[in-house]
Amino acid sequence: MTLYGVELSLCSDAEEVASVIANELVEAARSGQSLVLTGGHTPRRAYELAAEREPDWSAASLWWGDERCVPPEDERSNFRLARESLLDRIEAPPREVQRIRGELGAEEAAREYDDLVRSAARFDYILIGIGPDGHAASLYPGEPTLQERERRAIPAEAKLEPFVDRVTLTVPVLSAAPEVVFIVAGEEKAEAVEKAFARPPGPETPASLIRSTEGRTRVVADAAAASRLSS
Repeated sequence: MTLYGVELSLCSDAEEVASVIANELVEAARSGQSLVLTGGHTPRRAYELAAEREPDWSAASLWWGDERCVPPEDERSNFRLARESLLDRIEAPPREVQRIRGELGAEEAAREYDDLVRSAARFDYILIGIGPDGHAASLYPGEPTLQERERRAIPAEAKLEPFVDRVTLTVPVLSAAPEVVFIVAGEEKAEAVEKAFARPPGPETPASLIRSTEGRTRVVADAAAASRLSS
């Protein structure tokens, strides 16, 4: 089966997916890279393993691909997930932690993050999940947000639970790194994976629109998530 613009790294299960990503995050942190993190169950495990394998993140710069408009201590917060699973477990914190301040509300938080990203150095490693509907970050199927080409960060309306406003990086920004990596596990993601990576790109599957313009795009998936990619 032809894959559209991506390399597939196939793992046996979700734990192996998390381990592979953890090793990549550790390598990136040690080399002082600027990383964009994502939310979700599988990334949580990857962050836990990365913290175990490298306690010194002082050279790294951390950013987020999207955030819910909730306070940072809210259980729905992507920042809280990374804090609990990574930041609270390491000895030396990153030199820079640039979270999206969702508690400001979608419009103000997006404006603030847009300014931060605009003034930042380029991202080196972008980690992205994919939803069962093919969404990536908080970019949802068929939404006008997919067409944004001027702003780096924008408000977004949630189309899946939890139904809270969000802030997301845009397609060009999520594509602007030498390493763009999708992390995905579980049979419930198999159809979305097939649509995103084995069919021509289109707005009905936002993940299909995100491809590195500077290097390579990879999908690290377990056998269940990649089950519909077999030829």
